[in-house]
Formats: sequence, structure tokens, C-alpha cells
Amino acid sequence: MGRIQYFSTVFGELGGMLIFISPVTVVPLIVSLIYREWDMLIPMGIVPVLFFSLGVLLNRLPRKSREVRLSAALCSVALVWLTFAAVSSIPFMLTLHISFTDALFEGMAGWTGTGFTLLRNLDSIPMTLIFWRTFMQWIGGVGIIALTITMANRSGLSQSPLFRADSRNEQILPNVIATGRQIWVSYIILTVIAIVLILIAGIPLWDAVNIGLSAISTGGFTPHPGGIIAYHNPLLEYLLIPVMIIGSTPFILYYMMYRKRKIALFGDEQIKILFTFLVFGALIVISDLLFISHYAWTEAVRQGLFMTAAAISTTGFQNGNPHAYASVTVVFLSMLMFIGGSSGSTAGGVKLSRIALGYRGLIWWFRRAFVRGKVLVAFKYEGRTIPDQIAEPELAKNMLVIILSVITIFVGTMIILQFHIISFGLTELVFDIVSAFSSCGLTTGYVSPTMPLISKWVFIFVMWIGRLEVIPVIVLFLGLFQGSER
Repeated sequence: MGRIQYFSTVFGELGGMLIFISPVTVVPLIVSLIYREWDMLIPMGIVPVLFFSLGVLLNRLPRKSREVRLSAALCSVALVWLTFAAVSSIPFMLTLHISFTDALFEGMAGWTGTGFTLLRNLDSIPMTLIFWRTFMQWIGGVGIIALTITMANRSGLSQSPLFRADSRNEQILPNVIATGRQIWVSYIILTVIAIVLILIAGIPLWDAVNIGLSAISTGGFTPHPGGIIAYHNPLLEYLLIPVMIIGSTPFILYYMMYRKRKIALFGDEQIKILFTFLVFGALIVISDLLFISHYAWTEAVRQGLFMTAAAISTTGFQNGNPHAYASVTVVFLSMLMFIGGSSGSTAGGVKLSRIALGYRGLIWWFRRAFVRGKVLVAFKYEGRTIPDQIAEPELAKNMLVIILSVITIFVGTMIILQFHIISFGLTELVFDIVSAFSSCGLTTGYVSPTMPLISKWVFIFVMWIGRLEVIPVIVLFLGLFQGSER
């Protein structure tokens, strides 16, 4: 397949997704009408029109009707998130008159569910833009759920037929759309529950809607400067903890509960690992705050529980400043963010399932090293014995993603250190880079409107690469610079 033909297929997949998403992006216009922000109608109206127009144009590009290669589908996935962020930056540029870089940063943070922002004085920003930021995180959350479920069911380890494609065609985006439609009901119900819980804490309806959308999508945007800390509401913080955890658990379980009316949450391995990390992680952070940072025990418990839940769920809410924590606490929270939540959830990171599979693979490899060559050591997954010819490549791909994730964080850190002499310590910079890669948004303070241009672009790329778990972006660049074999 020649390069032109190859990318005509890629753009065809991209066009289909742009057409699909365009009607959804009309919703913020309702906010403009409610709050009579007439000057926001054109900037926000451009977004659905441009999505639809680009989609139609890309769909009309000439291409042969043939099966889509996996590499072309992955390229489409990478371009989808990049295009979403670029188009979504237009209202910020037109309304706030900020640079393209700052606007793209905001769009990328929105679609990837990262709580970073470069906007100044949120209280002076139109309500429509405040909602648009939150809405991007919410839509991006359901999109990443569908994507991870679709990709997981292409694994040789998966036995679930629920969302598996019927044919051998490698098209990803149509299957992502189909999967997304099936989980919408549970996603909306859980969002409503989140908003009700926030209202119980005495938060106004407008704020509750924005925080609820952001929390269930493990995003991190808030409608006011200062974030969650600005509310000075411990009850809100404690009520957000279960919402963040719900957002970081596999949504396929909620879908099954909705369809079969059967609760089976704690039978899932990822749920068990998630709560293990949450409980023991909170104990470690609380102990650090008590005995190393010398916080009062009430404050140590409040911040320890919340920050641990925010880190493992990769939600950008924070009720403390990691800049004031001991280095060991910052490193530990970085590790939790890097691991992240469950596959099939809105959370970022390398995912709990990948960590569990990597651990199993290491044990399996070491067990085989201590037996004679003719002795077969079975690899077991979810109670099944997996043949070696399936286990070996799946474990290799799993470890490849983890290794590439570490390399991405290392390269991003080195680029910033090379071009920017910072007053922050290395531990704090790495914390923010890991937070960007894991689509989290917790920050020590390095991410700000005043950081250098090179740093802003590093964070944009790291957010993009991390949200898509590295491979699609690498495949895209290989396709651009290397082309495709015929």
C-alpha cells in the first residue's frame, strides 16, 4: 500500500469520527443561550461546523475499499485526539485572545482528561468556555473508555465477546463508536449520581455540574481559580473520593450491572488491586505527612486520603500542594499516578491491568528459568491456561508499553532541563511530567501560564502520547516518516 493510499484510509477513518462527534459539540451552545452570552455563539458554533465539514471532506477523499490495517487504524486514533484538541482550541483563541499554543494546551488538557490549565482568572471567563472545558473532559472520558475496551478485545488474552468486532477488519474507530453508544447509559447515570453527591456538600448547581462532569471523567477542571481547595469544604473533598474511584474502575462492569442487574464489582481483579493501592497508599501518605512533614493529624488524614485517591484515579483535583511535601511523598504519589486506574475506565496511567499482567509475566519467565528445558510451565490468566504462542507476544507488547512510557517521561524531562533552567527540584518536575503523561493534572506548581514555550509544547505532546498509551502516536510518526509497505 503506497503512502498516499495508506493515509487516504487513515483520513477516511478520521473523517467518520469527526462527523460522529460534531452533533455532541453543539451542547455548549445551550449554555450560551441560558446565560445569554450571545457573543459566544459564533466562536462555539465554529466547532461543530468545522468538525462536520472536515469529516465530510476527509470522507470524500478517494480510497480503495479494502480492509483497514491495524497500523492505519492506530494512526487514525492518534489523529482523532490531536484534531479534537486543535479544533477545540478555536473558541479560546477567538474569545480570550490567547496564543495558539496556550489554546491548544487547554484543548489537549480537556480531551485527554488532564487537570492542567494555562488560563488566568477563571472567574472572568464566559460561562460557555468554563463548561466547554469540562464538557471536553467528559466526552473524552467516554471516548477513552470505548477505545480501551475495543483495543483490549483485540488481545489474544481476552475472552469477552461483548464488544468484539464480528469481522477480522482492523477498523478501530467504528467499533469505538459502537462501544461508546452501549456504555452511554451507565456513564450518564453515574454522572448524575456524582452531581447529586456534590450538591449534598452544599455546592451551587452550576459548580456541581462542572465538578461532577470533571470528577466522573477523572479530569480535574474546576469552574473557579484555586481548584477544590478554594471551596474550603472538607465534606466536598470526602464525597469526591468515591466519585473519583468510580471513574477509575472498569465501566464495562457498570454496563453489565445495568444489563444483568447483578453486582459483581469486587470479583474483578483490577478493583481489588485498585483498593489495595488506595488503602495502603493512603496509609503511607498520611504517615509521611504526619511524621516527616509534621502536619496535624486531621489535616494529614484529609490531604492523605484525597491526594492518594486523586493520584491513583489520575484526577487533577488536589486539596494540598505537593511542593510542600517531602520528596519521598512526591515520588510515591508519582508512582501512583504512573500506575493509574483500571483499563476500560476514564483514568490514565499505564493501567492496573498492565501492571498485574507484567507482574504475572515476570513470575512466569523466572519460573521457566529454574526448570529443565523440556518442562512446560503454563501461563495462567483469569483462571485460563494461555498457550505460549499467545502469552509471549501479549506479554512482550505489555512490557513494551510500560518501557515506552518510562522513556517518554524521561525524554520530556530531559528536553525541559536542556532548554529551561528551573527553580523547581528534579523530583517536582518529574512529578508534573508524570502527571501529564498519566492524564492527571496534579501539580507542584511548575505548570503555569509563565512557563517557557518549549515546556508548554513538551506537556502538550506528553499529554497526547500518554492518553493514547504511546503506541498509536509512535505508529503515526512511523507512518509519516517511513511510509507503508505495499
